[in-house]
Amino acid sequence: MARVQLYTAASCVRAKRLLGARGVPFDEIDVGSDPEARADLVRRTGRRTVPQIFIDGRSIGGFEELAALDARAELAALTEEDVDDGV
Repeated sequence: MARVQLYTAASCVRAKRLLGARGVPFDEIDVGSDPEARADLVRRTGRRTVPQIFIDGRSIGGFEELAALDARAELAALTEEDVDDGV
C-alpha cells in the first residue's frame, strides 16, 4: 500500500471522507496548530492552502486533484502500489 500524507486543517473534510470511503489509510498532518508542519508544507509545495495530498512523497495537489484522480480510477492504482521502504 502506498504511503499517503494529508496536510490538513479543521475544515478539510472532503479529502478525508474520500480517502476513507476508498479504504485508503493516510497520515494526517494538521497544519492549523503546528507552525513547523505549516513551514514543511510551504517548503514541499510552495503553497499555504490545505488540503495538500502526497502519495509516496509525490504531491498530487488538493481535493480537486484527488477527486479527479478518483474519477479517472487512477487513485486506486496509485494507492495500491507497493511502498519501497528499503526493507
